[in-house]
Amino acid sequence: MRILIAGGGVGGLTLALMLREKGIEGQVFEAAAEVRPLGVGINALPHSVRELAALGLLPALDAIAIRTRKLTYANHLGQEIWSEPRGMHAGHDVPQFSIHRGRLQEALWRAATERLGAAAPRADRRLVSCAQDGERVVARFRAADSTETEEVGDALVGADGIHSALRAALHPDDPGIRWNGIQMWRGALDWPAFGDGESMVIAGDAVAKLVLYPIAPGDTPGTRLTNWVIYARIGAPGEPPPRRENWSRLGRYEDFRHLVERLDLPFIDAGAMIRATREIFEYPMCDRDPLPWWSRGRVTLLGDAAHPMYPVGSNGASQAILDARCLTELLASGPVPEALRAYEAERLPATAAVVASNRVGGPERVIDVIAERAPGGFAHIGDVAGEEELEGIVRGYARLAGFAVARPA
Repeated sequence: MRILIAGGGVGGLTLALMLREKGIEGQVFEAAAEVRPLGVGINALPHSVRELAALGLLPALDAIAIRTRKLTYANHLGQEIWSEPRGMHAGHDVPQFSIHRGRLQEALWRAATERLGAAAPRADRRLVSCAQDGERVVARFRAADSTETEEVGDALVGADGIHSALRAALHPDDPGIRWNGIQMWRGALDWPAFGDGESMVIAGDAVAKLVLYPIAPGDTPGTRLTNWVIYARIGAPGEPPPRRENWSRLGRYEDFRHLVERLDLPFIDAGAMIRATREIFEYPMCDRDPLPWWSRGRVTLLGDAAHPMYPVGSNGASQAILDARCLTELLASGPVPEALRAYEAERLPATAAVVASNRVGGPERVIDVIAERAPGGFAHIGDVAGEEELEGIVRGYARLAGFAVARPA
């Protein structure tokens, strides 16, 4: 069996590595001419890390990432709303990792290059068309110099991201990117560690939120490569996004300085940190409406091509890895068309539920609840919201997304 995979991101590379474990050839075709460490920080949640650990990748991840110890939600004054242990500290058998997205992709690309032999991933191959009959798929890929190659496989998986060419071919009437009116500004830099140097903080109010976490060891023992994101609503939901979503558009501090100045966090000088960041990136918070179907015959979608979601709850990359595991197991156990239909039946409703939850704030909704009831801060969180209500929001999301532990520590 040979599976063609359009897209060499986290989902596509993980799928190829998993297929190899089952004796199936998974050939990755990446549109970019070279793989560069684009993007900034993401989180890999335990249910996805468990799958990467099964591939023997824990040592590689430990070398480039931080094992996340704790997550705290706070208001814009730094007052704690909810705090909980994460990963192995919460009772999971594997860590949660905070990691640079580009470094994770590089680690997966390197592993695929070393392990897949003749089926090693190929760069500079953008999917332009495909056709299928009952027995095979024929896909055409174009290089930057306009030369085209034809590849034949038993199935084609579109793992080519939020702007997926295969999704567009399967669903030409899809309404496209959906912007919720929120703009994000992001960056990463070597900065003095805050707290224990292994934990995440999400702080803010109804106007803006700051997401802050270390993603790698720093240049000195007292520093960490620290990822930050600040986001706020600048438009109405449903309006066209101001610019095309991508990983590399540069932003300006002056455009969101007023949002930073709202924060008064006792554990870090957010303004100084952001002003010291060499490159600030900006992009709109976008997703797409869930599709009615992913699979037709021997063609299907995976990851952001299938279910792009707002980056709240740390779930985008994790859900792509779960897609890859589900698809791998089904391809290894039955005929291709039936396997793709079963994969869709399992993963489409599960990911659609996460997309819907992220649209109303996901677990970060605890900040909105407190901001509405106590915009100027509080003396005791219990005077504003009960533990059961807050737990229902945060851990209810964990159950929905599939990474809850039976008895949290």
